[in-house]
Amino acid sequence: MGTGHLILGDTTDYITGRTIPDTHDERIRQTIAKLLVDVKGFDKTDILVRQQLTVTVDQVAGLIHVDFTIQMKDRTCMMIIYGPGSLVTRQRPTLAAARLFRDYVIPFAVITNGKSAIIMDTASGKNIAEGLAAIPSKQQLFEKTNRMEFMRISELQREKEKRILFAMDVLTHQECSDYTCSL
Repeated sequence: MGTGHLILGDTTDYITGRTIPDTHDERIRQTIAKLLVDVKGFDKTDILVRQQLTVTVDQVAGLIHVDFTIQMKDRTCMMIIYGPGSLVTRQRPTLAAARLFRDYVIPFAVITNGKSAIIMDTASGKNIAEGLAAIPSKQQLFEKTNRMEFMRISELQREKEKRILFAMDVLTHQECSDYTCSL
């Protein structure tokens, strides 16, 4: 079954230079990529794109798509996830992904729809800023994370975060046909 996205042809990924399918959502992702490089000052080599996180709950695996991760000093310091529409409902799964993606908590998690953004402190879960302009620049992110201890969460907390992410992101994106979803 397809993704339900209208393919408009091919485009070139701004970060990697690879040819990728051109969709409305991908055009917004490319705008975000250009913002990170051209406005926020990140090198293309600082940014990893289209990564995946496998989340397994009760022997059932699901795949989470992570649009951008920002690397500094061999550490992932910020995760950015794009999602169309309302950002509020996407905050909690974005935090869970940033807490699970590495063996340490990624300090900053961003959810954006391409028009706005919510920047969160991943450890506390608190919103620290809003708007695309508030996404930290390379210099700001370096200053915030340069001497930071990257925290880890317990196995019990990891299991809770997996269940939250699975319920809010994996189950809600299951393939559906004839108004019936296979769970």
